[in-house]
Amino acid sequence: MPDEKPNKYEALPIPTYEEAINGGSSRTSTPRNNGTDRNEAAHPAEREGLLGGGLDPGRIPVPTRRAGYRPPLTEEELSTNGDGDDGEHDTFLGQNGDGRRRRDSESSEDEEVRREIEEMEISEPGSTSQTTWGKRISSLSQSLSSLNLPFRWRWKPRLPEGMSIRLRWPSIDANFCIVLGRCFAILLVMALVYLVFMSDVFAGAARGMVGQMFDPESVRRHVQNIADAHKIGEYLRVVTENDHLAGTEGDYVLAQRVKRFFAEQGLEHVEVDEYGVYLNYPKDGGRKVEILNGDGSVKWSAKIDEDLVYADPPKPQTPVFHGHSKSGDVTGPVIYANYGSREDYKSLYDSGIDTTGAIALVRYGGSQGDRALKVKAAELAGFAGCIIYSDPAEDGFVKGEVAPKGRFMPEDGVQRGAVSLMSWVVGDVLTPGFASKKGAKRNSKENNPGLVNIPSLPLSWGDAQNLLQAIQGVGQRCPEEWTGGIPNLEYWSGNLSSPRVRLLNDQDDVDEQPIWNVMGRITGVEQKEKAVIVGNHRDAWVYGATDPGSGTAVMMEVVRIFGDLMQNGWRPLRTIVFASWDGEEYNLIGSTEYVENNIDALRRDAYAYLNVDVAVGGQSFRAAGSPIFRKSLLRALDRTSDPFQNKTMRELWDERGAQLDGLGAGSDYVAFQDIAGTSSLDFGFEGPPYPYHSAYDNFEWMASVGDPGFEYHKVLAQIWALLILEFADRLVLPFDISAYSQSLTQWAIELENWAGSKGANQDGNTPWSTEPLREAVLQFAQDAKTFEQWEMEWDSVVLGGGGYESAIIAAHRKSHNNRMANFETHLLDLEEGGGIPNRTQFKHVVFGPQLWSGYDEAFFPAIRDAVEAGDWDLAKKQVEKTADIIKRASRKLVGNA
Repeated sequence: MPDEKPNKYEALPIPTYEEAINGGSSRTSTPRNNGTDRNEAAHPAEREGLLGGGLDPGRIPVPTRRAGYRPPLTEEELSTNGDGDDGEHDTFLGQNGDGRRRRDSESSEDEEVRREIEEMEISEPGSTSQTTWGKRISSLSQSLSSLNLPFRWRWKPRLPEGMSIRLRWPSIDANFCIVLGRCFAILLVMALVYLVFMSDVFAGAARGMVGQMFDPESVRRHVQNIADAHKIGEYLRVVTENDHLAGTEGDYVLAQRVKRFFAEQGLEHVEVDEYGVYLNYPKDGGRKVEILNGDGSVKWSAKIDEDLVYADPPKPQTPVFHGHSKSGDVTGPVIYANYGSREDYKSLYDSGIDTTGAIALVRYGGSQGDRALKVKAAELAGFAGCIIYSDPAEDGFVKGEVAPKGRFMPEDGVQRGAVSLMSWVVGDVLTPGFASKKGAKRNSKENNPGLVNIPSLPLSWGDAQNLLQAIQGVGQRCPEEWTGGIPNLEYWSGNLSSPRVRLLNDQDDVDEQPIWNVMGRITGVEQKEKAVIVGNHRDAWVYGATDPGSGTAVMMEVVRIFGDLMQNGWRPLRTIVFASWDGEEYNLIGSTEYVENNIDALRRDAYAYLNVDVAVGGQSFRAAGSPIFRKSLLRALDRTSDPFQNKTMRELWDERGAQLDGLGAGSDYVAFQDIAGTSSLDFGFEGPPYPYHSAYDNFEWMASVGDPGFEYHKVLAQIWALLILEFADRLVLPFDISAYSQSLTQWAIELENWAGSKGANQDGNTPWSTEPLREAVLQFAQDAKTFEQWEMEWDSVVLGGGGYESAIIAAHRKSHNNRMANFETHLLDLEEGGGIPNRTQFKHVVFGPQLWSGYDEAFFPAIRDAVEAGDWDLAKKQVEKTADIIKRASRKLVGNA
């Protein structure tokens, strides 16, 4: 078998002393590389020196350089030291012979060592001294060359005779190399960091920076399971302990309690956001309604205030009055005007009844639901004052059992409320358009577009009975549709010959009364600048168990639920802001001032506003808001059930044929939707009337009549918490763009039909068409389909890929969410002087209160105002402007603007 290792090393036998001396051997030498032979010194003395010959038997070897390697002697040295091998051999061994003496001084030995070191440094003639770096390279080369490989490289390049190449290591400055190495290291680290993040190693780990990862479904189950009806009842007991009208001591104490509660539940940045706003309060003895005798003496005087609900022990109880009412003392004949709508006043005028200088007596409800517009219409009809009462035909014994054992208003019950014109000016009427902070410029209360100019007071139907009895047989007998439910009388209109009535309304007006919003938040981990805002107003006319106490108690439970999640390490993707508004009952003041104070941030970063005013006023769930909420709302209703029926809330919703209603001007969503352009949703349980804005709306009534056991409060807490999770913690915002498109199409058709009934295109009127609006909603319908296609692709890639989302896809998702949320903001008319003409505070071209609709929903308010006024030129311009804004918003949605 052939040798597998042809280059195997064969050890040479150790030569004997005689062989070493004679320089000969009988053994065959090891084959050598021919290429090296010609470079080796062939002199016998040199070879003998390399062998390291035997020592003098009488000496002990000493490990000195003299007994080790010596460089071969040159020919000159050989000739000088003598002939033959013996001379070299003796000198190398350091033996003293006659011609072979040791070097005779230590200085010559030192010189020899120095020479050897210089030779070992491989210095080259004519070159600069080699650097440390170069020496290290040389050492590395020598180390590599000394490696024992399983083969031997035999080939070496040969140059033609007469040519030679001298290879040199380049001379490199060490500092330059260090700097170069450090730069390379920095680039390498940056490349590694880039690769780590682009490979999405940290995708989905954002929550891990502050807490654990949670399965979204388990979170939803958790918030439903821990909602506690008993705790909600206890919260409501605290909230309704005292009356807490905006700006009063009771309101401040409750604000501090809510602030402390927010902090205890772990909310961040808990603070009181204070504003100084215009409020009014009744003076002692400053409210009177009196029937006068012919000589001016008092024939009858109204009781005005309700009986004390808490007599043992007594509790303070807010007096009966109208917020933002005009102070005054007026006297005139009383005239009954049904519901106090413009149509009702026109009916009196058409029937020949002069109303100039009279006192209007009108009832709540009817075609004009906004009490402020009842008073304003009376003012425009020439009345000197206005009295509003609750008729039992709409809210009293005619409908059912009255409070405190039933739902309806008792004989002495009075509905308080504000008469500021919130559909004309919202928020603090002295600072429309900017926040009422200290030092803000304030408008005058006189001739203020947000205030009425005649005094008014609310009364019970028990007091109103005396006034109606006083005008029986005067004026005209009222038709059936004007007849109410007060017993023992016939309804007559009265006229200027009616008994004279004095109306005194003396108020304390405070231009800069402090109010206190309470704010707290949970910071998001993926987009902490983006926010879902959750709000309920805290102030009440008296104790406010239903309005707004039920909403306040439910919000406190929702805060507790999310505080529990935080304690377990959960955090949302986006920030959740909780707000307890103040001053809502006057003119939506607290929320509006907050919006005006943060308008740019809200338009940029607010994703949604979820509002609850009356949480539980009955057992039928209702919701109003932007159509964009339809999909998420139905998801929440699918997951919750009626506490007393074996059906889900979604099943009951569908059975009633319920729909997501439009927004009017009834609660704190107004500033968010109509001014900031933040998509807003308002929801709760409704039912038959309850003792609205009266002292009978207290804890005992809610616990025994309104919602015994607080079970519907619990269901609403579940729905509210689920909706918060929908918008704060879903990767893709669940906004329903298709639903918005469908609604806009429907509303455009309804607008055209409504305008036709108002005289559009009749002889003499400017030709008018909604064609530009139809084109805009058609374009939006097409763009909506294109936009929602991306979400289906995301579902396929991410959800279909086991939940993995790369950084690039995540960036696209965030952009998708931003464009979806910004669509509502892009529907604002933000050009200089933009907004609804003469009510430019309201900027949204689709949503906004109609001039005379008050609480009612209204779509395309600027167009409707112009049509109502018969200004068809303006109506045409508003159609074109609205269409342009919708088209622009649609293009931005799909990234074409």
